[in-house]
Amino acid sequence: MAIIREKDIRQKAILETAERMAAAARTAPKGKGRDTIEIIIATGDTIDVIAKEMHRIGDEFSAAFFHRDAGNLKQAGALVIIGTEIKTLGLNEMCQLCGFKNCAEKEKYPDTPCVFNTGDLNLAIGSAVAVAAEGFIDNRIMFTIGKAAMNLGLFERNVKIAHGIPLSVTSKNPFFDRK
Repeated sequence: MAIIREKDIRQKAILETAERMAAAARTAPKGKGRDTIEIIIATGDTIDVIAKEMHRIGDEFSAAFFHRDAGNLKQAGALVIIGTEIKTLGLNEMCQLCGFKNCAEKEKYPDTPCVFNTGDLNLAIGSAVAVAAEGFIDNRIMFTIGKAAMNLGLFERNVKIAHGIPLSVTSKNPFFDRK
């Protein structure tokens, strides 16, 4: 007789969900069909490296919430990290949602996001967390994880905005009701 204990399959459930989250983020709608999104999954020692960078950022900017979020990662079996490059879509005068006259004017400020990049990122994140919710995997969207991942150079593309989603299977979501 074989017995599979729930505690022995938690990590497998987390990783399978992380993969499905990445697929959902990839297939989320994108402005003009242009893909500026990059998705990575971090596990094991990489989570520890990210947490260490979060603590460093917390110290540098006296930002206690970076330390709090880094502490939360001790409960995470994986992180899904989704980021976007900043690239205009060439809609020019018909758009102006970024506050500039056209895309050429916006391009003079390359670190200012095109609204479609941030919108696409938000749709990708929303799709990903919907998958986590459907799988009953504890999660939370965290800017702090994305900032640390960018600082560490974990993305292959020139990602300028990112958010991380830690995943956990516990009796209570460790990413809420935080101090």
